[in-house]
Amino acid sequence: MFSIFDKIVEDRIQEAFRNGEFDNLPSQGKPINLDYWASLPEGIRQGYMLLMNNGFLPAEVQQLKDIDDLRERLACCTNQVEKAALKKTLDEAKMNYDLTMELRKKHKNY
Repeated sequence: MFSIFDKIVEDRIQEAFRNGEFDNLPSQGKPINLDYWASLPEGIRQGYMLLMNNGFLPAEVQQLKDIDDLRERLACCTNQVEKAALKKTLDEAKMNYDLTMELRKKHKNY
């Protein structure tokens, strides 16, 4: 059962679709890594979303974005020398992300 509030929200979303307000959004058509967001405490999640929507990303979110970009570039690469360099960069980026997350866990436990 929809409340009047649900109906208003749905109408505004549909109107925005018709007006093209959802066209050309950043990362349009790309999957969202919900595992990361779900792992954040609820109190932090909203703040991160607010920052992200305004062009500011926490270090670990930017690192995940960089890792995804490197994976895409690696998948499209045909030059073996460039592919090896991208693989090395990707491995380093993953290691940096793992270190960032490990440090976050240590600071969280204090």
